[in-house]
Amino acid sequence: MQLTKLVVGLSLALGFVATAAAQTTMRISISTAQNSHQGVAIDTFAKEVEKRTGGRYKVQTFYNGALGGERESIEAVQLGTQELAFSSSGPIPNFVPETKILDVPFLFRDKAHARAVLDGPIGQELLAKFDAKGFKALAWAENGFRHMTNSKRSVNGPEDLKGLKMRTMENPVHIAAYKGFGIITTPMAFPEVFTALQQGTVDGQENPLPVIISAKFDQVQKHLTLTGHVYSPCIFVMNKAAFDKLSAADKQAFIDAAKEGTKANRARVDEDDAKGVADLRAKGMTVVDNPDKAKFVAALAPVNAEFEKQFGKATLDKIRAVK
Repeated sequence: MQLTKLVVGLSLALGFVATAAAQTTMRISISTAQNSHQGVAIDTFAKEVEKRTGGRYKVQTFYNGALGGERESIEAVQLGTQELAFSSSGPIPNFVPETKILDVPFLFRDKAHARAVLDGPIGQELLAKFDAKGFKALAWAENGFRHMTNSKRSVNGPEDLKGLKMRTMENPVHIAAYKGFGIITTPMAFPEVFTALQQGTVDGQENPLPVIISAKFDQVQKHLTLTGHVYSPCIFVMNKAAFDKLSAADKQAFIDAAKEGTKANRARVDEDDAKGVADLRAKGMTVVDNPDKAKFVAALAPVNAEFEKQFGKATLDKIRAVK
């Protein structure tokens, strides 16, 4: 009897050791705070991966650029020194040039249009382009429509942007467009932005409301204009070799977990957009909430002509036509 108990006990112990040993830990990072639309995305993803793989995979989450800025994280995933990252589309064209097209100003009518494009054939074709670059792109998620803030003056029209020194993402399409507005562009990794604004190294920056709120930019910026000039996606990326090692069922589990992360992320963007302006006004920001968009679009006519040459008018029109 004692021997049987001993054998059963040993079997259970060995089974526990085997289970513990079988758990694989991976890391995912964001440049923003945990209490943000990006934090919700990776927290949901990590929980879903663990649940859908029966605890065999655990995803550790890192916030506030703890593993580096977005570009560094994407590089680390490409090299395989980090398994996963969640990033805005800012640095992505430096790795997958075809994604540049999504950053063309005033390309998307609203969030519903952008989501339909990303979730439909165009977005899925773009996800497939990551494979050849050392990534598995799991799902498109959302950063939101980008708006402009600065510490100098109210921006009611494009003429008010001339000469403002603005932090931009390390993104060639954004930089070309903002130069078209007469902005002095200063590309900079996100974790450096708050200090640069605080010290006056730059006058302003542009980001979606969820980022402006979670980064507490109201503490270092006085003026906000709801330009909605660029729609900014986010994306879940995984190291391709790490993804390829997964079983077919686990591959699907990671993709489905990313889709759940996207749902939670978009819901939080909607929530932040709905209450963000009132929150920022209450914190002392002056808000131009109905600028003349047509003037901003017109100011970019020469730049847009260049984008039509670069991407093809037919391709841009195909995106614009998605219902």
